[in-house]
Amino acid sequence: MANQLKVGIIGVGFIGPAHMEGVRRLGHDVVAVADYNQALADEAANRYYVNKAYGKWIDLVNDPDIDVVHITSPNVLHYAQSKAALEAGKHVICEKPLAMNTRESSELVSLAKEKGLVNAVNFNLRFYPLAQEAHARVMSGALGNSIYAIHGGYLQDWLLLDTDWNWRLEPEAGGNLRAVSDIGSHWIDLVTFITGVQITEVFADMATFLPVRRKPKKKIDTFGGKLEIDMEYEEKEIKTEDYATVMLKFDNGAHGVMTVSQVSSGRKNRLQYEINGSSSSLSWESERPNELWIGHRSEPNQTIIKDPSLMSESSRWCAAYPGGHAEGYPDTFKQLQNAVYSYIGKGDYYAKAEFPTFLDGHQTLAVDEAIFQSAQQGRWIKVAY
Repeated sequence: MANQLKVGIIGVGFIGPAHMEGVRRLGHDVVAVADYNQALADEAANRYYVNKAYGKWIDLVNDPDIDVVHITSPNVLHYAQSKAALEAGKHVICEKPLAMNTRESSELVSLAKEKGLVNAVNFNLRFYPLAQEAHARVMSGALGNSIYAIHGGYLQDWLLLDTDWNWRLEPEAGGNLRAVSDIGSHWIDLVTFITGVQITEVFADMATFLPVRRKPKKKIDTFGGKLEIDMEYEEKEIKTEDYATVMLKFDNGAHGVMTVSQVSSGRKNRLQYEINGSSSSLSWESERPNELWIGHRSEPNQTIIKDPSLMSESSRWCAAYPGGHAEGYPDTFKQLQNAVYSYIGKGDYYAKAEFPTFLDGHQTLAVDEAIFQSAQQGRWIKVAY
C-alpha cells in the first residue's frame, strides 16, 4: 500500500485499543505494542494480533521499523516518551495532557520543531463531524459579528462511589488536576477550536467530595462495571478534584463558564457546550453527537443532523457516511489520525496542520495551570501562554 505507515502504540489499557482501531481502519500497520511489563505486552499483542511486544517502552521507540509512535500511557510518562520518540526520529501522536506542566510541554514543542517531525495531541473530540460543522459556521459569521458567551461542561459518573478507582486519582501518575485535566481539557480544546478564540483569564472553584477512597487491592478494569462483593480495599487520601466550575474570559471579549464533574450520577460521558453569538447560537452534546442545535431570535430554531449533503463544504470531509448513518466516538480517532497521516504523507511539514499539535497541548496545559492557581488563591488568574 502506498504511503502505508508502520505504527507502535505505548500503553494498551482503555484508550490504546481505540487508537489501534483507528490506525487499522485507515489501512496502516500496527507493528508493535509496549506495556508496563513483558507479560502485559505479550498478552496485549496476542489479543490484538500485533507481531511485536515490548515490556520496555524505550525498545519500541528505538524500533527502526516504526514511523509513528502513539503514546497512550499514564500522564506522568507522556513527556519522557514523547521526547524519546522525537529524538529517535519518529512522528508522535500523544494522549492529553501532553506533559505534566508547561515547562515540559514547551520543551516538546521546541524539540518537534527542531526535528522537523509531525506532532499531534489526541484531542479527538474536534473530529466529530458536527464539531467541524460548528467550527465552519462560526468562521463563516453565521453566529453574527460577535461571540458573547461560551458555556457548558463535561459530566461523568464513573468515579461516583468511594470504591471507584483508577490511576488518575493518584497525583504522582495523573498530576495535580484530575477532572479539569482529564475531561475539562477536551472541553477547553473543543470550544476554542470551534470559535477560534483563546482563554485569557480564569476563576476556578473546585471540590473533592470523596476525600478518602477505598482502593481495591487487586487490579480492576477502568469502566469495568460492578466490583466483586468480596473485594479487599485499602483507604487512600484523595488530593485531586471530583468537580470544578471555572469562569472564563476570552480574548475576543466573550465570557463563559465550564463545569466538570466525575461524580454526576447518570452522566456517563456528557460533554455539552453552547455558544451564543450576536445573531445566533449553537449547542451540542456528546451523548447525541449527530445533532447540532441552532438557536434564532426571530425564526424557528433548528436541529441539524449529521449529513454530509447538508454540511458546509469545509467540514464535509469529516463525515465518512451518508445522513442517517450515525458516527460516534470511535470515528473521531480515525478522523484525527486521517488528518495526521495525510499530512505526513504529503511531506510538507511547514503547511498549516488541520489537527491539534503539541502547541495546542501546551496551550491547554497553560489554561490548566491557571485554573489550579486560581483554585488555590481564590482569584482571577491570567493565562500565561
